[in-house]
Amino acid sequence: MKDSIQLQANQVALHGTLKVPGDKSISHRSIMFGAMAKGKTTVDGFLLGDDCLSTISCFQKLGVDIVVDGHEVTITSDGMESWKEPDEILDTGNSGTTTRLMLGILAGSNIHSVLVGDESIAKRPMKRVIEPLRQMGAKISGRSGGQFTPLAVQGTDLKAIDYTMPVASAQVKSAILLAGLQANGVTKVREKEVSRDHTERMLRQFGATVNCQDGVIQLQGGQKLSATHVEVPGDISSAAFFLVAAAIAKDSSIRLEKVGLNPTRTGIIDVLKNMGAQIEIEVEPDTEDKEPIGSVSIKTSELHGIEIGGELIPRLIDEIPIIALLATQANGTTVIKDAEELKVKETDRITAVVEELKKLGADIVATDDGMIINGPVTLTGGVLKSYGDHRIGMMGAIASVISTGPIEIEQASCISVSYPNFFEHLRNVSTSETLR
Repeated sequence: MKDSIQLQANQVALHGTLKVPGDKSISHRSIMFGAMAKGKTTVDGFLLGDDCLSTISCFQKLGVDIVVDGHEVTITSDGMESWKEPDEILDTGNSGTTTRLMLGILAGSNIHSVLVGDESIAKRPMKRVIEPLRQMGAKISGRSGGQFTPLAVQGTDLKAIDYTMPVASAQVKSAILLAGLQANGVTKVREKEVSRDHTERMLRQFGATVNCQDGVIQLQGGQKLSATHVEVPGDISSAAFFLVAAAIAKDSSIRLEKVGLNPTRTGIIDVLKNMGAQIEIEVEPDTEDKEPIGSVSIKTSELHGIEIGGELIPRLIDEIPIIALLATQANGTTVIKDAEELKVKETDRITAVVEELKKLGADIVATDDGMIINGPVTLTGGVLKSYGDHRIGMMGAIASVISTGPIEIEQASCISVSYPNFFEHLRNVSTSETLR
């Protein structure tokens, strides 16, 4: 993929059926848990995005046998005790999930390691993970007192803690739980607002006992994981871009199959419904602690503005860039609030989304914790910066299906982080020859 790509103005219908790439969060965890477990773990539907490949590379450097065959991955491990001290620095690339969860995993190991990421990761705060891990006895050092990568981790014995989350974050919660798996005692994590629960579900899938009740997650330390089979559903965060595209492009209808419908991730569907979208959900039979999967169909819709905030935000934090684009085509005002977390993503997504959509003619202003969008407006063309952020890049690409002029996206290659075949899928559902 070129570092810059130009998409012609389309204003055409979108039709078709897609199966989006595997869920990024679940793909990461399948490798991590498979490496921690004893035996042979098999994974189907793995996301071959740059972030997830960084996770594989890190565990291979720890001596774990990982074989990738298309979207099928096999992890063979004798458990954490068999890991070797890496000869190289563990490079997490652009992946905040890899960096933060590995801090929790490595904190209770018997090895010394150093984590480093790319330029974006070097700016992302790690203090929120390191502080509770240090309360457990973790030995982690790095720049600015351990706030930023590179980070050195000296594995050591850990003790359980009772920790109240100051802000909803699945990455911080997961790091604590993965450290708690190796700690002495019962680790408790208290959530004021529910964050995505992929870690809790997958721990059970690998044989661990995790109790979740009234916002408190409890995990007894010392449990060993057993190898299993993991089926990775399609990523709802990737599906969101085509759901929005079909809702705002004229005379369109798209069906997305085998999409993950975990209730902690389906905020985008709630928003679409609340804004008046014609959307239908078909959920496959319940699979206990495994991830719920189903199909989502959506048509061009008459939309209206709404207020988005509170407990809904953790369930759609990654979808806010595309929701902002959606709001530009809705009648009235959409207010997004309580989304301070956007400032510490791959980039400051509040600033980035507002600045880039303004270039296309959007009526949008930033606030301290979100943005206010008035619609509907006609979007023009322009040159958009992705900031190296895959979700900003894809937002710009979807804007091209309704824009009156061509849209050029700089650093478009960043989209491969989560959706390597994004432009192929966009071409497949477009009736425009300019995209084919």
